[in-house]
Amino acid sequence: MDIARVIDSTLLKADATREDIINLCREAVELSFAAVCVNPVRLETAVSALMGSKVAPCTVIAFPLGAVSPEDKVREAGRVLEIGAREIDMVVNIGAVKDGDWAIVAEEIRRVGRKVEDAGGILKVIVETALLTRQELAQVCYIARDEGADYIKTSTGFSTRGVSLEDVRLIKGFVGDDMKIKASGGIRDYRFAVQLLEAGANRLGASSARNLLKAQ
Repeated sequence: MDIARVIDSTLLKADATREDIINLCREAVELSFAAVCVNPVRLETAVSALMGSKVAPCTVIAFPLGAVSPEDKVREAGRVLEIGAREIDMVVNIGAVKDGDWAIVAEEIRRVGRKVEDAGGILKVIVETALLTRQELAQVCYIARDEGADYIKTSTGFSTRGVSLEDVRLIKGFVGDDMKIKASGGIRDYRFAVQLLEAGANRLGASSARNLLKAQ
């Protein structure tokens, strides 16, 4: 299976250098990945390095905790879209999910989603499956679907664990074909990557993306 075109090659470490980002982008272009995902402060470098290619510049907002207001998320989204982001991975307000404050969850997804849609971009909502009950995961998936997000993304890669096959199967069961799924966190080899795609994932976020391309 040729999975390169569904990989978001990711570098979100605090100590990543400008040279690291440029090398990541060059590899992504060489291998025809879907996107390169970097922190907002490195987005301008990625946009420049990817210019003229088919690889989408992607960034994160409210990362990795999601613990900022809807207004802050909207402002951050506007800023990165102006820089040149074509895809945004936004961490949902996990505290609001745990509180059952679904109005806040809906508001932030709706408002950021509209801004991204107006710019012709893609919004992925990071739900951090490791921290949610099945019921909480279902509810946030339904809200993200109803408020127009493009993807549910499983994990930041900075929590207690990354993605599991069960995560992807659950999300697929909740949203069906109405939304796409980005599996992320702990995807380090081809076999697991293929299993995630077979379970229903449409994108794979990986910090060792080249390693996913060949069966071991």
